[in-house]
Amino acid sequence: MKGTSALTLIFSAAFAVFFVGPPFLGKPFGPYPLMHVADVFDILTPLVLLPLYWLLFNAGRKQPPTVRWMVLFFVLTALWASGQGMHLSANSISNLMKGMEGTDVFSLSHFYDEVLSHYIWHVGVVGLSTAVIVRHWRDPVTEARSPAWPIMVAGLIHGFTFFVIVIEAGTTPLGITFSALATLFALVWGRKRFNQQPVAAFFLISYAVATLFFIGWGLYWQGFPQFGEVGII
Repeated sequence: MKGTSALTLIFSAAFAVFFVGPPFLGKPFGPYPLMHVADVFDILTPLVLLPLYWLLFNAGRKQPPTVRWMVLFFVLTALWASGQGMHLSANSISNLMKGMEGTDVFSLSHFYDEVLSHYIWHVGVVGLSTAVIVRHWRDPVTEARSPAWPIMVAGLIHGFTFFVIVIEAGTTPLGITFSALATLFALVWGRKRFNQQPVAAFFLISYAVATLFFIGWGLYWQGFPQFGEVGII
């Protein structure tokens, strides 16, 4: 079970690096300057994170997932990858469209970059975490209990990162609603079973953390502006 706790830490750190890191890598990519370093880095995002989702999905399980579970997981994975890929390509193209504001091409690229891709991607994010939570919830671990502190730390990292990406992506209707529902579920049904379900506990703790950040952000700004709109980025 110590391996499961370590896995939640690895996942939360990788999630933070690959979701928050690209905006800080805006320099042109040397071998092909039309691309940014962030674009190249972001190609690795699904190659690293999706296998980690799979490891979390199966962590501590004695039996392999059923065909139904596998189909659900792979559909959600495809949704996640579709949104991420759409965002990567549209965002890369948008970087070359300065001065084209107001054109149909710019409007369509902006829609793919800032609206459609964000929602598809984040539906995949919450969908995969829901699948992991439900699978672990229905089949609790009865072996040695996992150390609590790595799961708590991982939950803090992932919860804050989820808050950041939802605010900056403008997917607050989805992100806030899901976080609130996950937090309510954890408070009503989850607390007594966390020790037997470290992976589910990790995700539920993270969404509780995100909910607290959403509440604080909303109260401070009297709404949910993106970071760029308030001069933070």
